[in-house]
Amino acid sequence: MAPARQFLVARNPDASSSLPYLLRLPLGDGLVFRAKDTWPRTSAVYCHPVAASEWPAEPDLVEQVGVRSCARRGAAVDLVLDRSRENRSQLVWTRARGRQVVFWQSPRTRVKSRPDVRTPTARAAGVAQLEVVVDAHERYAYRFATQQVSVVRRALPCGDYATTHDGRLVASVERKSLPDLVSSLTSGRLALAVAELAALPRAAVVVEERYSQVFRQEHVRPAVVADGLAELQVRWPNVPVVFCDTRALAEEWTYRYLAAAYQWAAGEAAAATAVGVGDDAAAGPEAPEPSTAEVRAWARGAGIAVPDRGRLRPHVWVAWREAHGRA
Repeated sequence: MAPARQFLVARNPDASSSLPYLLRLPLGDGLVFRAKDTWPRTSAVYCHPVAASEWPAEPDLVEQVGVRSCARRGAAVDLVLDRSRENRSQLVWTRARGRQVVFWQSPRTRVKSRPDVRTPTARAAGVAQLEVVVDAHERYAYRFATQQVSVVRRALPCGDYATTHDGRLVASVERKSLPDLVSSLTSGRLALAVAELAALPRAAVVVEERYSQVFRQEHVRPAVVADGLAELQVRWPNVPVVFCDTRALAEEWTYRYLAAAYQWAAGEAAAATAVGVGDDAAAGPEAPEPSTAEVRAWARGAGIAVPDRGRLRPHVWVAWREAHGRA
């Protein structure tokens, strides 16, 4: 009989089986699995749990290693072997094609098997329906399709995406791809844009790339870009520059940043009164007004007669501002 704290790998005596190995883990009375391989080196290994009685009386051992730790944590078993390399692994119970399966994975194969990130769909900061203002000049704008967001297009004074509260612009995010970031940074346009963003209560710049790609530029010295970004953060520390790996992650970050800013603005007035300081959210500029087409559509829905073309009469704009708390 094998020692109690040994991890055993043996050849499967059943020649007709497509899983050529047997694993035995020292957990409880012993967990036995049929396995495709002896260790998850290049990919996760499929395992099939079987009764402990299937372990042969005289196994043809391939590997016998002492065990430092073998413990169940939820729907997984963490295994740590007493050796310097290939010592950590995990057997995970999951479902595939409607049935329960077990995969044996190591830290290396776990990273390889999950190259992408699934962004959450839970609403941010508890905001039931966040209104995101998209700059009218923004091309290929984020749609926020998986989130509880209503999108309106307006001419923003700065930034590409913003949120408002009580008729004030309280936060804005400037979106940059890496080529656009490098171009605007070296031309000086980004410094001017960040200076405008710094005048808002909350603002940020989000980059649709990871920071390491800054040092792979061919037409601009990477040190120039890195130094320029560092200078921006020193001059305007209240406007963070955030690097996200992909466009999808940049969109998710933008949504959650604006939702957090909206929630902050909602509680800012009460907090400012309690502490006895000024209301930062109220210091933001007025929210951008809608287009004539948008007000025209609202007026018709409100039963106000408006022409099909041309300018709207002043009383229509007054009615819209009163209805939206912007009188």
